[in-house]
Amino acid sequence: MNKVKSFLKEVYGELKKVTWLTRKDVVRSTISVGVVVMLVSIYIALVDLGLTELMKYILGGR
Repeated sequence: MNKVKSFLKEVYGELKKVTWLTRKDVVRSTISVGVVVMLVSIYIALVDLGLTELMKYILGGR
């Protein structure tokens, strides 16, 4: 039990040293990630659609 208390005290001490991002930075990063995810999703959907149409053409319109 003593080791657990010591570990938790060390963790708390290390967390006090951490430099946390500001709320503005977190919001900006979250929006950036959302935009990139949407763009990649659209790209993948378009490639999938194109390859599907290509396979339909090659296989005779099935």
